[in-house]
Order: sequence, then C-alpha cells, then structure tokens
Amino acid sequence: MDFRQDFIEFAVDCKVLRFGEFKTKAGRLSPYFFNAGLFNDGNSLGRLAEFYAKAAETGGIQFDMLFGPAYKGIPLVAAIAVALAGRGSNFPFAYNRKEAKDHGEGGTIVGAPLSGKVLIVDDVISAGTSVRESVEMIRAAGATPAGVLIALDRQERGLGDLSAVQEVQRDYGIPVIAVAGLADLMAFLEHHSEFASYRDAVARYREQYGVSV
Repeated sequence: MDFRQDFIEFAVDCKVLRFGEFKTKAGRLSPYFFNAGLFNDGNSLGRLAEFYAKAAETGGIQFDMLFGPAYKGIPLVAAIAVALAGRGSNFPFAYNRKEAKDHGEGGTIVGAPLSGKVLIVDDVISAGTSVRESVEMIRAAGATPAGVLIALDRQERGLGDLSAVQEVQRDYGIPVIAVAGLADLMAFLEHHSEFASYRDAVARYREQYGVSV
C-alpha cells in the first residue's frame, strides 16, 4: 500500500483524523477533522516521524538541516531527525523559543545553528503564520529556507482562490511537501466501505472549497 494511504489509516486508527461535522476556524462546516496534537505517545509520535521521513525522502527537496517552529514543531522536528538518522541520514535540527532567553546561551534559537538549506517541519498550514515567522528567522540567520514539510494538506481555498499551502509556495518561492492531502483522504474513503457514509460529504466539501492542484 502507498505510504500516504498507510498514513491516513494510521491517523484514523489514532483518532487524529475523524469524520462527522466540525466547524473550522474559517467558520466552514467540515466533514472531517485532523488534530495532530493527538499523536501524543511514544509509539504514535515515532510512527508519525517515520511517515514524515518517508515524505522528506520522496519529496525531492534538498536540505541540510531541519527546523521546527514552536510549539508543535518542537517534538516533530526532534522525532523526524531521529527517524531520518535511523534511515541513514543524520541531519542537525533546531527550533525556536517563543520568548528570548537572556541567560545561558541566550537568544530564541535552540539546537544546531541555522545554516545552509533549512527544511521547516510543522503539522499543518492554516494561516501560514508559523511558516512566515520561520522563514524570517532562517533568513535573518543567513540561511536559506528550502521548503516546508507537513502532515496533511487540506487542499482548500483560504480567503482567495489559493489554499494556504499554495499561498506559502507563491509568497516565499519554496515547495511544500505533505505526507498526505485531501486527494489521498478521498482515495481512502473509496477503498474503505466502513466509511462509505462520509464519501459524499467530503466530495461536496472538496467541490465547494477545494483548489486545483
């Protein structure tokens, strides 16, 4: 099975991905909900990191190190670095503090110095705020943002015609790689009869809010 389908199944099993009726921040009624914060034990975080590592390997982005924006990106970046090292690719990683520290090593960046081509890792891209802040920190350090790696791309429009992911790609000229997207979720529903009752709702939602990719 394609690793993207494996990931959707894993997210459903962990109840990270649920189907029903959920109100989004934009006020839309979504037929599905994805909460990566529920990958909250050692086993699930370790397996999640393996999916990220696979997506990083197949995504075609060249990078020298990993960066995780606070707060959700902090456990992700550490776990993904471990997963990549286990696959034979040992990358340095860093993350930021929300508030600068005025003692000890000081500053807002923790871990390896930001240098070279930096791959940003996060759970999802909603408004793109954490990506913008990450890009600014990376460039301020004299490094280059190489791209963004996320778990799920909802592939739906923001305020305009583009999705949040497409806006990031347009505004910063960097690729965004997702472990899975809405198209993968639709394929999962097609092949799992126990979720057949949600297919039409997700298809309608995609028709109404989806973007062409």
